[in-house]
Parts: sequence; structure tokens; C-alpha cells
Amino acid sequence: MNDMNFQNYEQKSNEIRRRYVDAKREHPERFKRRIDYSWSVWMFGIEPFERSLDRLQRNGVGFAELAGDHATGESGRPAAELQKILSDSQVRVSGTCGMYSNENDLSSSSAYARQNAIDYIRRELAVLQEVGGKYLIVVPSAVGRTQSLDASEWIRSTAAIRMCGDDFARANIKAAIEPIRAAEVSLVHSVNQALQYIEAVDHPAIGHVNADTFHMMLEERHIGQAILSCNDRLANLHLADSNRDAPGKGMIDFDTVLMAAYLVGMNEEGMFLTPEPLGPITDPYLLASQPCRTDIMDELVKDTMTYIREREEYVRSILA
Repeated sequence: MNDMNFQNYEQKSNEIRRRYVDAKREHPERFKRRIDYSWSVWMFGIEPFERSLDRLQRNGVGFAELAGDHATGESGRPAAELQKILSDSQVRVSGTCGMYSNENDLSSSSAYARQNAIDYIRRELAVLQEVGGKYLIVVPSAVGRTQSLDASEWIRSTAAIRMCGDDFARANIKAAIEPIRAAEVSLVHSVNQALQYIEAVDHPAIGHVNADTFHMMLEERHIGQAILSCNDRLANLHLADSNRDAPGKGMIDFDTVLMAAYLVGMNEEGMFLTPEPLGPITDPYLLASQPCRTDIMDELVKDTMTYIREREEYVRSILA
């Protein structure tokens, strides 16, 4: 069928499929390794870390994305305690989901809040280094604040994260800038803006992206093309459907997402696809402070991993 018979988004998806098939034919060795799946465990809320890991292990999830809960030097689980619990599990750490509020906002007009953000990032890097994580998610402005403070947010934010560049380099951990929908943050809503932000920071250790299919559904022209535009800068990809429910419960074409992910090397060691189906709430951080609804989370992980593995199996079966 001629491409003219397809809608614009279908033409873009078809082109990604063609590129996937061509690459698989020319470089089959690149597609042998399967994708490593992680899960953003902070969304489970208040429950023992051991129980979170057990939920993942029961569903064949090999990695956990930690909650960035070291808001102060005394808060959050110590690295030694995390390491002890992890040593009794088959689950390893992928990275940490950094939490950025008005109190630790890289773009804040308050020098105190910006310094809080810098100190917070350094604490999270120290913990991540101890437990073997690969990336720390960085949000350029506070989550939950949608109105811009002034015209200098971008300048303050890029300057503040640049001050952490050497810390990321010493820890050998990727700084993964996350674009988030305009309904949640004031800065950096698209992959292109994240890449511009990285360019403005201009530090060799600040160079990766954490994309999210839910935010991409709202802010990008085409999710697959946005993934391809990241190329090797994509460190982690959060997965949620168009309604922020489990993949398969909405309208996102996860076959195209997976093909694009393979094309940019997301099946390589140290790269992850990480489900984070938070539900349709404006301030998702609220989940972290609520008791875990075990039955709902058990079902959510099961449904998500069953569906995404089915789709990956199909994508891998496409013949070159």
C-alpha cells in the first residue's frame, strides 16, 4: 500500500519499522541482546523495600529505579542498608529517580533552594555509586510548579547543574535530563528542549536524557521519532500509556516505541526501559508519601510486564 494512504503519524511509524528491519538485516548482532527492564519503585509509596523488590522479582523485573529520598543528610535509606537488602535479592539498581520540589529547585530564584538542589544531587550520587546505579534523573525545575518564575530560570538551572558536572564524572553516573509535560513543570517539556538544555550546560558529564512515553504523547509530534532524536543520549525510558496507566491500557503504539528503542541501542548493557504508570495526577510525588496499595501495585506490575514482553517478543520476531 502506498504511504499516501496512511495518516501522517502512520507514515512516520512505518518509516521506523523500515529502518528497524533494515538495521536488523545489516547488523543482526545488535539485536541479539534483549532489553533490560527496571521499575520505578518510589511509586509504590510507603512499604518495606524488601517487599518492593520481591514484587519485581516475582514478575521477572531485574532492576529497580530507586526513590531519590535523601532530601537531607539524615533522610532516606542509607547506602549500606540498601546494599544489604539488595544482596538478598536478585534485583539490581538501574538508577535513581530524582525528586525536585520548590525546596530543591535548580531553577529557583532563591540561592538557598538552588544550593539545596546541588547538595541533594551530590547525596544521591554518593548513594548511587555505592549501590552500582547507572543514572540519576535530573528535572531542570520544580515538579508541580507550572508557572515560570521569571525570564532567568533557564540560566539559573543550567548554571546550577553545571556545578554538579564534576560530581557526575567522578561517580561515573549519567545525568539524565527528563522532559516533563507543561502541566507539571515550567522548564523542558520535550526531548528537543532537553537536548538544548544539555548543550547550554556545556559539561561533558551532563549529556543524557530520561524520556517518558506519557509526557512524549503530550509534548512530541511522534514518540518514535523523538526517541530516535536522542540517539545514544537516551539513558533510560519511562513507560506509561497515554492515560498514564499500564502499557496496553491506552493508545500508545508500543511496537514502534520498542523498535525505536532497539535502534538507539536501548538493549545494550546499562540501558533500561522502566515502567512508571503513575495515573492521571498533576503532582505524582504524592504517591511516595502514601501507604502502598499492595493489591493494585501487584496487578499493575503483572499487567505491565506481561504486555510489554508480549510486544517485545513480537517486535523481535519481525524478520529482516
